Amino acid sequence: MATDANQGTWLTQEAYDRLKGELDELIANRPVMAAEINARREEGDLKENGGYHAARDEQGKQEGRIRQLQDLLRNAKVGEAKESDKIQIGTVVTIAFDGDPDDTEKFLLGSREIGATTDLTVYSPDSALGGAILGSKVGDTVSYKTPKGAELSVKVVETEKFLG
Repeated sequence: MATDANQGTWLTQEAYDRLKGELDELIANRPVMAAEINARREEGDLKENGGYHAARDEQGKQEGRIRQLQDLLRNAKVGEAKESDKIQIGTVVTIAFDGDPDDTEKFLLGSREIGATTDLTVYSPDSALGGAILGSKVGDTVSYKTPKGAELSVKVVETEKFLG
């Protein structure tokens, strides 16, 4: 759940453990990937060696994910969501769209890394909606601009602590 650099990213213990396991697996796979690249390199002319280039691309993706996970886990704040009457990271929120109280949406305010542990839609606090509702309470109506520039208003109908 990307927040400002001072807060870090809030993760449940389950999400942290899952991401740490993924990181450990990717790091352990480095020698296998290097061996694959070497094997493909020995096949001949590198200009026309599709297997070599595919292996190098895969290595680049894995190294990018390793850096992303290392940064995320280094700055992670692990724990349970705290009880509060204000919406914060780790809150499950139900909103009603302005003008149609029956048109509701329930989601988790957090990060996509948490999303793998829940069936809920996850909105980042850095998103337009996430930023608008952060700090509000049940009964509050907040407005925000969509990425396309439309102005929307929503009413906070219900909140609950995310149990992960």
